[in-house]
Amino acid sequence: MANPVAEFNDYRSEMNERLLSNASTTLKRIYSLDNQAYQEGTLDRPTKELLGLVASAVLRCDDCIKYHLVRCFEEKYSKTQVMEALEIATLVGGTIVIPHLRRAYEFWEALESNTNS
Repeated sequence: MANPVAEFNDYRSEMNERLLSNASTTLKRIYSLDNQAYQEGTLDRPTKELLGLVASAVLRCDDCIKYHLVRCFEEKYSKTQVMEALEIATLVGGTIVIPHLRRAYEFWEALESNTNS
């Protein structure tokens, strides 16, 4: 059976490496700024990841949602905490977010099952 978490992480890593190996200075700066934004500051990293998850859900970016779910999982957020944050995203984004909420829930379960296997 396929492992959706490993597939996502492997694809993302490979494509980022390929993309950045030929990227312009502008694209490299965008990647750098994204990385810097999630560094420790007045807000801690876990809070920033949760904010990133909510923004990604509202913007309906499944890849971004998966990325931030992985990071939230690594930051030891519970399923309940993540779902509460995604409830806010659904409230703000409207019912059009519900399909993304379903996929986020499924991906979170895959994260949990990877830990339990």
